[in-house]
Amino acid sequence: MFITFEGPDGCGKTTQITLLARYLSGQGIAVCHTREPGGTSIGEQVRSILHSQDNQEMVSQAEILLYSASRAQLVAEKIIPALTEGTTVLCDRYYDSTLAYQGYGRQLDLETLHLITEFATQGLKPDLTLYLDIDPEAGLRRRQIDQAAEWNRLDALALDFHRRVHEGYHRLMEAEPDRWVKVDAARPVEVIQTEIQQIVIEKLNR
Repeated sequence: MFITFEGPDGCGKTTQITLLARYLSGQGIAVCHTREPGGTSIGEQVRSILHSQDNQEMVSQAEILLYSASRAQLVAEKIIPALTEGTTVLCDRYYDSTLAYQGYGRQLDLETLHLITEFATQGLKPDLTLYLDIDPEAGLRRRQIDQAAEWNRLDALALDFHRRVHEGYHRLMEAEPDRWVKVDAARPVEVIQTEIQQIVIEKLNR
């Protein structure tokens, strides 16, 4: 099963996906836990370029192509082989982030993004996408006070950009309601994790 985590910056998805991977492994379920951008040696190098504050001059078209390059490598090198072996794959972000951030946030052409994404992913879609919902301003405040959090080039963009991303996610959910489950990310970590575990176990047992 292929499960992705999505949400605005500061929603806590990285914490939640790590806890879920630990829980599923404890239940005897084979898990591959990865992330975007990154997840492979090549992808992590691309991630460092994308997120560096030194690269403020990067144009939106280059940004989408770099994200897609990292994604193509991850899908081919890790995700498809893991799924073929019967492993449950948990991915911290996937192509919905591109549609939300570069499509709605950067306001690039969505049809073009869909074509690039289809090519990069070999048409691979998640079975389940968990969306951790939080107000964009509250999420950014969390990021700023979290000493361990990576404050990257996109985090530093104007609040209007992050509001467009938030709205974009809601439009994506409306378009594919059977794939998405929205989780209130403003609650305590343990409460959120309990709900996520219930959602995933129910899905795995179908």
